[in-house]
Amino acid sequence: MAPPRDPVEGRALDDRLSQRFIALDPAGYFLIRVDAASAELVAEHYRNDVDDRGRATDPDTGEVLGCRGGGPRSPDRVYRGKTAKQLGIELSEGGEPLPISRLDHALYLGRELQKAEQCLLEGRPYVQD
Repeated sequence: MAPPRDPVEGRALDDRLSQRFIALDPAGYFLIRVDAASAELVAEHYRNDVDDRGRATDPDTGEVLGCRGGGPRSPDRVYRGKTAKQLGIELSEGGEPLPISRLDHALYLGRELQKAEQCLLEGRPYVQD
């Protein structure tokens, strides 16, 4: 039997991994939230392009998209589901074109959707990593 995992050590590892370079998905990015009133997970998809320096740019204006501020953008599409599995299947097996073009992005979304579902079930606030 394996020894129990130290939660502090696990969080420290996750924090370090969150600081690594991440190549952006040219298909766009997602903002995930929990809609407690409807008991659903919501994934808003936003289109972007990626410039030669790896930065996300607005596909309409070519302007670099900041991580914070810059005014509200409208999602390209909104996906809703009762479970992480339901939403994950829609994002990865739904109609073309798929909103995900990178495996690392798909894995990230799976982790975040599971985390959001757990928060929904426990009535806790969800914060996207």
